[in-house]
Amino acid sequence: MNPKPNIVNLPVYKPGKPIEEVKKELGLDDVIKLASNENPYGASPSAKAAIIADLDNLFLYPDGSAAELTAALAGHLGVQSENIIFGCGSDEIIALICRAFFLPGDETIMADQTFSVYKSNADIEGAVSIEVPLADGTHDLNGMLARITDKTKVIWICNPNNPTGTIVAHEALVTFLNAVPSGVMVVLDEAYFEYVTDPDYSDGIKLLEQYPNLVVLRTFSKIYGLAALRIGYGVASPQIINLINKVREPFNTSRLAQAGALAALADQDYVAECRRLNSEGIVQLQTEFRRLGLHAFPANGNFIMVDVRKPALEVFDALLRLGIIVRAGHRLYPTYIRVTVGSAEQNKAFITALEQTLSEQEVRA
Repeated sequence: MNPKPNIVNLPVYKPGKPIEEVKKELGLDDVIKLASNENPYGASPSAKAAIIADLDNLFLYPDGSAAELTAALAGHLGVQSENIIFGCGSDEIIALICRAFFLPGDETIMADQTFSVYKSNADIEGAVSIEVPLADGTHDLNGMLARITDKTKVIWICNPNNPTGTIVAHEALVTFLNAVPSGVMVVLDEAYFEYVTDPDYSDGIKLLEQYPNLVVLRTFSKIYGLAALRIGYGVASPQIINLINKVREPFNTSRLAQAGALAALADQDYVAECRRLNSEGIVQLQTEFRRLGLHAFPANGNFIMVDVRKPALEVFDALLRLGIIVRAGHRLYPTYIRVTVGSAEQNKAFITALEQTLSEQEVRA
């Protein structure tokens, strides 16, 4: 059976290595995973309790419209329920946008080192991805504007950018949105929104009324600690949400995900505490990187991208053997690794392992 020609050469997405797989492969008892930007403190106790309470309802289909969760989120964000769509992670919303709007030959613009799911889903639909080089790890908005043509359908802005962690400031974003033609959709991916503390950061939700071509993506996988349940959402004009809903499969989010997200949303004290601990972790890691003489991009999510000045895949492998899982293999940053901000103890263990790895590699050199 022959597949669609445009997917033959697509790379298969490679997530961070699972803890149990590393333990089994290397015979390790203790492994710390700092590869997938998960919340090291987990979900809030109230979210766990809500999930447990709903276990007796596993025989029931979920609410396909997630009405209760949608209403609660709309109140939290200050929008209407008609502005919201839920997906199996915000990844699914990305796929649905591509499915709803791309025809073969359409063009889409993104950074050259950003969340890979934008390009892979565009490729599946036969769209042409225009990749604009980052400038010091940050989106080059002027460069993106220069690549707009009459074939451009969607522009993707990952803010903070994954994997570099840099942000597009509010003033720059507004200037950009003012220059984008109204017929071109701008997707602002704010998966790490709740972690950001920089006052120059822009809240995309507050821009929706002014820019009807804007779509904002967020998720419960990161600071809310519900990555295993796969639930994210998009916020946009009712017209855009209605079109995306036309290609959404029924029951695309589970009962447990909806129950957990509803309770997690109500526990904003827990979110604030996770943000505080993450900020402390960023300072801890950045201080150690400076001590080791390593350049790191500014961190605005719950991860840091750092130049280890050695082939990153070699450092990844050495750290793996010491029980630390990080992320490497970024095609344009071959000497950089991306590390999730863990707890203070996890960060300390990572730095110890990194220092040992770099010292051993210096000796071998």
